[in-house]
Amino acid sequence: MSTKIRLARHGAKKRPYYHIVVADSRMPRDGRYIERVGSYNPMVPKDHADRLVIKEDRIKHWLSTGAQPTDRVARFLGNLGLMAKFEYRESPKRSVPKAKAQERVKEKEEAKLAAEEAAKQAIEDAKAAAEKAAADAKTAAEEAKSE
Repeated sequence: MSTKIRLARHGAKKRPYYHIVVADSRMPRDGRYIERVGSYNPMVPKDHADRLVIKEDRIKHWLSTGAQPTDRVARFLGNLGLMAKFEYRESPKRSVPKAKAQERVKEKEEAKLAAEEAAKQAIEDAKAAAEKAAADAKTAAEEAKSE
């Protein structure tokens, strides 16, 4: 028999309250369970003591016997340090652009950087030309005064 540590929903309509239960994986979500090992109340603030109540010794027992937690319960247990942190991916690897699209993006970025460098160089050249023209004008004015 494969067992799961999962949430069973209780509470009123639009006022959820969950029991954390150990159940046979073939049983329905709110159906028969083997043991109740905690509770989760999402309606209270995150720092409230009654938000997540767990019987740690029973959870450790069931994990040692091979019970698999669901994603949400694994996240709770990871935050409490009872098991390795659950890795949650915001975006799957499938949604990453393919190789050619990544190359096009890279080429665009390189072209943009090259254009920025060229613009900076043009500004520096203009400043240098202006400084040279100012220096030439100054020397010409000094020569005109000395004559």
